[in-house]
Amino acid sequence: MERFNRNILIEGFGEAGQQQLKEAKVLVIGAGGLGSPVLFYLAAAGIGRIGIMDYDVVDITNLQRQIIHQTKDLGKEKVISATEKLTALYPDIAITGYIEKLTRENGEKIFPDYDFMVECCDNYEAKFLINDICVELGKPFSHGAVLAMQGEIMTYLPGSACYRCIFGEQPLNNAVPTSAQAGILGSIAGIAGSIQATEVIKYFTKTGTLLTNQLLIFDGRNMQFTRLKVSPNKECGCL
Repeated sequence: MERFNRNILIEGFGEAGQQQLKEAKVLVIGAGGLGSPVLFYLAAAGIGRIGIMDYDVVDITNLQRQIIHQTKDLGKEKVISATEKLTALYPDIAITGYIEKLTRENGEKIFPDYDFMVECCDNYEAKFLINDICVELGKPFSHGAVLAMQGEIMTYLPGSACYRCIFGEQPLNNAVPTSAQAGILGSIAGIAGSIQATEVIKYFTKTGTLLTNQLLIFDGRNMQFTRLKVSPNKECGCL
């Protein structure tokens, strides 16, 4: 009660909302620029069980934006590094780590154990795969993406527009620049990840409205936020 007092005081949140967070099971795919703030804020909010999937190790170029990792973690698996930080923040949390690349096979096995997926990936193959598995299983998820000083977020619930409804097919290799080519400001990832974490918390506590059937785009250069309304596309097969 004392630890989460500031959550409980929020109108419409209360003890019932906090209990929902305690019972929630969330899988975060990607423990990098987006995953760092998502993981920190979900743990701090009191999510009871978090799964972390990432097969990469901490590199020195990550430290500019992946705030869950520190210099002493260089060369360490990101899942292990993130788990250490989250358990230090909230010792009562239950964390399951998956040091493996997402595939259809392991996704179909792991996703059913969780109530909500948070897509924090940096490649289109994983983004489309998460979307497709969640649509097939009827699982909600949050999509996030950042590049340079721009970001985008959307939330999928069964029956709403999915990632494929908006973006269609996976782009060809090298058709879209990566952060290694165009750069990325760390705080932009922080903004997008914080919004994703907020969407997760709102989903379980039933507070506010979610970013369903819309894509939130923001430009950090002028702090302009734009909402694009979208509709489910029957041709993508999500309905």
